[in-house]
Amino acid sequence: MGCLNFSPSKTLAPSFLLLLLFCITNIAEAFNFTTISFDEGFSHLFGDGNLVRSPDGQNVRLLLDRYTGAGFISSSMYNHGFFSALIKLPADYTAGICVAFYTSNADVFEKTHDELDFEFLGNVAGKPWRFQTNFYGNGSTSRGREERYRLWFDPSKEFHRYSILWTSRNIIFYIDEVPIREVIRKEEMGGDYPSKPMALYATIWDASNWATNGGKVKANYKYAPFVSDYKDLVLEGCPVDPIEEFPFSACYESDSRIANKDYSAVTPSRRAAMRKFRQRFMYYSYCYDTIRYPVPPPECVIVHDEQRRFKDTGRLKFGGSHKGQKRHSRGRSRTPVSEDPDI
Repeated sequence: MGCLNFSPSKTLAPSFLLLLLFCITNIAEAFNFTTISFDEGFSHLFGDGNLVRSPDGQNVRLLLDRYTGAGFISSSMYNHGFFSALIKLPADYTAGICVAFYTSNADVFEKTHDELDFEFLGNVAGKPWRFQTNFYGNGSTSRGREERYRLWFDPSKEFHRYSILWTSRNIIFYIDEVPIREVIRKEEMGGDYPSKPMALYATIWDASNWATNGGKVKANYKYAPFVSDYKDLVLEGCPVDPIEEFPFSACYESDSRIANKDYSAVTPSRRAAMRKFRQRFMYYSYCYDTIRYPVPPPECVIVHDEQRRFKDTGRLKFGGSHKGQKRHSRGRSRTPVSEDPDI
């Protein structure tokens, strides 16, 4: 039985879960990085009283209630880096909820911002969380590059590590050291490849207008507060002042150090794990959305097996970006997505 090669809808015996854990652990070698406390690298972003830190600053909790969500932001902006956290998502009824873990510079470059996203989309009780990855460069929000996935575990039961690697050459999204998506920079992308310094954000907010079944299922606050937990935070990169004339000149050493880290290499075993994940759990990719993109964007690598599987996904349209809805709530808005195959 191949690793990651099963249906997430089936009940899994404990012995099978142990086998799966063994497979993933041995496919994806453990990373070497240094974690920091909240106070060492982050500050409160929004949601008065809805951000709760543990006494030692190692754990952070974000809450969403009927009045506000919550979020935090890195104290510095970074020119490339590795950004990571152990995250546990809210349980039970979570429809209409979005938990986002992402990098952005929208507060500094409002019209030309860059962004790299993990967005976790809640669901009705008994149905699994879904999530998507996305990226924008130079304000190219009309050319969203979403992929959507299921998970091989329940993200509300225990912590799992979610990571974003961003270099001048590539972007890799990781879950528990398993790469799930890699974007190789192509010259033809031009400014669509993120290139300006970004901060790291974590937020929880009401996305009832799009997050679950295209906005047909809303957040229900009788289940509030909705709680997302974070620990073992990682910020590895070159902190810069984004308005300096040459902010990147001091980052060559940092970029070189990151390039030599274990998380920067997609080894053959990791690539095999990524292929398994995408075969089993990816259910939308913009690269195969022929209605949206008759000609795939230049960074797309067309895999024939994937192309056959997604031949009908041109009907799915996703769009928008992390634009603020209201300054006092720091919520996010997005063009509603079309209905998922099932919720």
